[in-house]
Amino acid sequence: MAKIIAIANQKGGVGKTTTVINMSAAIAENKKKVLIIDSDPQGNSTTGLGIDKQSIDNTLYQLMIDDTIKDYVPLNTDVDGLDIIPTDIQLAGAEIELIDVSEREFILKNIIKKFSLNDKYDYIIIDCPPSLNILTINAMACANSVLIPLQCEFLAMEGLSQFLHTYSLIKEKMNPDLDIEGVVFTMYDNRTNLSAQVVQEVLQYLGNTTFTALIPRSIRLSEAPSFGQPINVYDKKSKGAKAYMLLAQGIMERNKK
Repeated sequence: MAKIIAIANQKGGVGKTTTVINMSAAIAENKKKVLIIDSDPQGNSTTGLGIDKQSIDNTLYQLMIDDTIKDYVPLNTDVDGLDIIPTDIQLAGAEIELIDVSEREFILKNIIKKFSLNDKYDYIIIDCPPSLNILTINAMACANSVLIPLQCEFLAMEGLSQFLHTYSLIKEKMNPDLDIEGVVFTMYDNRTNLSAQVVQEVLQYLGNTTFTALIPRSIRLSEAPSFGQPINVYDKKSKGAKAYMLLAQGIMERNKK
């Protein structure tokens, strides 16, 4: 049975897709079967893994809109053990097209069940859009936990408190088993007091029950998506690759328990 983790934050530009791609690839490197579901209409997880959106037949949009599709196999990537359900800009119209659909909050959950994806993977990682819409709600309604990327900046706490309010509503009304997996501090710069202050404030706010990881600000991490590669393929010895490997190991160790 797969562990389903939604990577979500209502604020954009926090390293969400970077975390999806690189954490998933690092988990796959540890001999696990991993599926990325690209639920962000920008399709950056799709592009960041070197997939040409123009050559895709069945995207997440088709799976959500067309319930007559009987067989579906996620796309393989160039990373062993890592597959993806890709997306493109068509997904942006899903919220309007699904407005009259019964139980539209659980469409993604039903897709995972319909194609037995839970039985085929060890981890399913969902890349959510940077907003609270039907796609984010679908992801959190089917997930076991939420991992929150948080940029080390002045307004980080404000964004976190807004997101935790959303999380509480979804947990209360749709998915009582939804947990907080942890917080990933992104773009961390150990040369500045601000980064350290943000980490300290969040830890005080959340307490010691939450898994945390530090991802450094890195040019190599920024470059990797333009080559369609995760950081552990693009530059395995970089600080970013080592940080995401530590994150992956922490996630796997946490879920053993």
